[in-house]
Amino acid sequence: QVQLVESGGGLVQAGGSLRLSCAASGRTVSSYVLGWFRQAPGKEREFVAAILWSGASTTYPTSVKGRFTISRDNAKNTVYLQMNSLKPEDTAVYYCAADRTAMLRTTPYEYQYWGQGTQVTVSS
Repeated sequence: QVQLVESGGGLVQAGGSLRLSCAASGRTVSSYVLGWFRQAPGKEREFVAAILWSGASTTYPTSVKGRFTISRDNAKNTVYLQMNSLKPEDTAVYYCAADRTAMLRTTPYEYQYWGQGTQVTVSS
């Protein structure tokens, strides 16, 4: 079992920045992929970023590429999502997810473990 706890959400003005954290506990995640997803009211859960814990390879959709950065801290067993140049359309609940694989995953059904989510609200 892997437990994931997100933090760092909040209210920010358009153009601002936030950094989300996802602390992993339980089994070691050294052979896992860690991902961030988001879900706005009435919309499907959307892929935001993913990173391989072992090699730090990353992938992003075009909607956030160049604005969001995913990273990890091995010592703290924590994954971060740095979000810059935020837009009102980035408003959503952001979820951290994990799965035991050496491949970058970009769809929600490919992830086994999920955090509880953290709200990000971007005002215009």
